Amino acid sequence: MVGITQPRPGEHVNANGVWDLLQNKGKMTVFSLCLLLCADLLDLAVGYLTVTIEPLPPVVVGETVTLKCNFKTDGRLREIVWYRVTDGGTIKQKIFTYDAMFNTNYSHMEDYRRREDLVYQSTVRLPEVRISDNGPYECHVGIYDRATREKVVLASGNVFLTVMSPPNNISVVAENTPAPFSRYQAQNFTLVCTAKGGKPAPSVYFKRDGELIEVIAYTQSSSEQGGGSAGVRGARPLISRDLDDTKLQRSLSLLDPEGRAPLPRPYTESTQHVHTQGQQANEPSPATEVIPETVVSREFPRWVHSTDPLYYFSHTHIPQSDGSVVVQARLTWTLNPQLDNDALFSCEVKHPALSMPMQTEVTLAAPKGPKLSMSPTRAKVGDTVRITVQGFQVGSPGNEVFPEPLFTWTRVGGRLLDGSTERDGKELILERVPAELNGSMYRCTAQNPLGSTDTHTRLIVFENPSMMKNTQNQNNGGSRMDVLGLTWMALVLTVTVELT
Repeated sequence: MVGITQPRPGEHVNANGVWDLLQNKGKMTVFSLCLLLCADLLDLAVGYLTVTIEPLPPVVVGETVTLKCNFKTDGRLREIVWYRVTDGGTIKQKIFTYDAMFNTNYSHMEDYRRREDLVYQSTVRLPEVRISDNGPYECHVGIYDRATREKVVLASGNVFLTVMSPPNNISVVAENTPAPFSRYQAQNFTLVCTAKGGKPAPSVYFKRDGELIEVIAYTQSSSEQGGGSAGVRGARPLISRDLDDTKLQRSLSLLDPEGRAPLPRPYTESTQHVHTQGQQANEPSPATEVIPETVVSREFPRWVHSTDPLYYFSHTHIPQSDGSVVVQARLTWTLNPQLDNDALFSCEVKHPALSMPMQTEVTLAAPKGPKLSMSPTRAKVGDTVRITVQGFQVGSPGNEVFPEPLFTWTRVGGRLLDGSTERDGKELILERVPAELNGSMYRCTAQNPLGSTDTHTRLIVFENPSMMKNTQNQNNGGSRMDVLGLTWMALVLTVTVELT
């Protein structure tokens, strides 16, 4: 080791420590002294270069981002190059270059459709960022080597750009629809809320009549993806709609759908809930609604739902190729037509890129008397008749029914024209109707899980003049042939008698 003594008070030491080395040269070898002097001279020749980049806060798609590269050097600047790093750092794509020798800058992106702007040599602005711009970036700065003036000394810094995208579409549908109505037993019902285009994945939750719903989170297996399942446990009796116009409004907490351990699945483990006792709901009595030229009857459940259902919640995340995530949230419970009819359910989506939640809502409604139209209005024998569902009675929310109804056609007292007993769809087609169908009654049953309603319409078939004319012509032609035949027979008999 080479010993170096501290300077005495009053002695001056230069910045490079050369004086100190000369003071102690007796204690150092010549080789060590030369080595230190060469290192000091080399440092003076190379100079220094440091690069730092200011961290960036998350930005939203469409905003403008400024990438600022700060560097310090006492050397001569050669170039500044910005890279975008992809594939985990294995690929570096050059996006912008500043050439200090010629004082020029140019972009390497967008196939001559330049998006980057040079602000000041090392600072680049990216207008209207996209999800694809998300990721790490590096700034490389090069200075000339003072010793050779041919080599370039490089230093770099990096920064990560986080691009957020709010959901661009949310929708609510009923799973497994159209579905029939069961008037004898309860059935499960599932709402599916889908949020598309979010990055990172948004939080999705449900409300009923404007109030958060208390849910039990569970994990769906692959066999349950097609249809939600939920259990019903002992809870408070139903509250009559006549006594509670709020339709059981709730103001309850919601489990965070992100990263929470799933609770037991439906039907597998009891969950304690505190409920208040209420009056049992009375079963509504059948009603009759009159539509001009039709007969309408509504069906109501013949069972009384004696418990308040538990709501079960699950969600799935589906990554997309552009970096966004599609979130599907499911809310499953045992449907109660007496209380759920006309209930307003909403799906809300929270995202850090949104100042307020996005929302879409649906109102559950049973079908209320479908309106039928017949074409042609005056059907004649041999015509093709179409009986079509045009809509529903005014009075249902938005004159629409949710979930989507299932329409079934039958003929009262007989089979349909094609021999079948019933047919599904919004339209019934009767091809080349015969006169025998005059006065026949057809029933259209519209049903969804909330209720069922029947609408009847009568088919009136008029005589077809063109067909009658053809028939008469055929009959007249036959008569003339008969007359000619009799005439020939009489002539033959006359000739025979005269010859004999």
